[in-house]
Amino acid sequence: MASSSGPALNEELQCSICLEVFTDPVTTPCGHSFCRTCLSKSWPNTRTCFCPLCKEKFSRRPDLKINTTFREVVQHFKKLNPGESEVFCDFCGERKQKAVKTCLTCQSSYCETHLEPHHRVPRLKKHKLINPVENLEDYICQKHERPLELFCRDDQTCVCLSCTEGEHRTHNTVPIEEESREKKMIQDRIKKIQEITRSEQRKTRRASMDCSTTFSRTVHFSNWMIIGLGVLLVAVLIILAKQYTMREGLKFVQKFAVDVTLDPDTANPFLILSDDGKQVSDGDVWQNVPENPKRFDTFLCVLAKQGFSSGRFYYEVQVNGKTQWALGVARESINRKEVITLSPEDGYWTVILKNENHYKAYDSPSVSLSQRVKPEKVGVFVDYEEGLVSFYDVESRSHIYSFTGQTFTEKLYPYFSPGLNDEGKNSNPLIITPVR
Repeated sequence: MASSSGPALNEELQCSICLEVFTDPVTTPCGHSFCRTCLSKSWPNTRTCFCPLCKEKFSRRPDLKINTTFREVVQHFKKLNPGESEVFCDFCGERKQKAVKTCLTCQSSYCETHLEPHHRVPRLKKHKLINPVENLEDYICQKHERPLELFCRDDQTCVCLSCTEGEHRTHNTVPIEEESREKKMIQDRIKKIQEITRSEQRKTRRASMDCSTTFSRTVHFSNWMIIGLGVLLVAVLIILAKQYTMREGLKFVQKFAVDVTLDPDTANPFLILSDDGKQVSDGDVWQNVPENPKRFDTFLCVLAKQGFSSGRFYYEVQVNGKTQWALGVARESINRKEVITLSPEDGYWTVILKNENHYKAYDSPSVSLSQRVKPEKVGVFVDYEEGLVSFYDVESRSHIYSFTGQTFTEKLYPYFSPGLNDEGKNSNPLIITPVR
């Protein structure tokens, strides 16, 4: 039965661009379906997006999501027709080769030829390779928006290191819990305080053996008071030291302020830049701009004209009134024509705001940030030789987050993303401001 209906069904499940059975099918507003990769490649360099089949034009680029129901049908068909279920290299030209590995970090599949840099380049050697898989969406944690990590027990079991055991129900993987450095540091400090307390208690007991009950109680109470006052004094000193360090730290990095202007040749066509190159916002309409190899075609972002390959630099950006944004630095060789992943492995060091009050640092893994006060102006500092990228809340003169121990080998450019206009809710521009 499957074989008799196979050829007809094969035509129905065939992408009209690559003429292969769908991989990650997406559906356009006009109702036609294509492979997500095929459709993305047919749109980046066009000023107006249109359906490759019926040629219907779209005033703005549709937000395409994988048609999960359609994908399940395709997967079922491929199981009945094993010859159609092969995974192909994402980087081959017209004659695609079969993939030998899929990279969880790059979120791509590679043939033997295109996999070669992963065996040679030191940075790529750290990436997580598994046997070829088609549905890479299944290997991204939807809760934390990051690729799963390869679990050391075998070559296919993957987990999200940010998830708890309960949250792993949605991943169908082996749970792993990873404590943050801050949590471990706090636990170590508590352990030391407990050890000191127990030591003082033992001393108090030994002293009490040679004294009267009343005197023993007095000594015991006095020791506890001394310990309590000592702990309180240490806590106050730590808080004061942190506040002083924050104030002096920001004051120090502001000495390395540079004049930054936005590069219109890199701006996504939906973005509007001010004439002085100091402001950027989402115009919600595709702009008629020249094609340029430096331009971001899929992500709402823009780089600065100024690039830095040594030393230290610092700049400040006004973000008040916005519900989403992303700031940081990016290396010169980043991919600007396809969907990007904001991670150090892919050449981005960024902090973002989304959903109005959810702050996150896209480190490896990403880190959720707790901000008691919503920053109105953010400062970004880079020490190229030290491999440091730090973010500051300028108004409260407090530290937000730092990427440390990084290795920079090429030019770094300030990176800006104002986020979607969101029907006017996020219409305020990002504004590069002078450092006071």
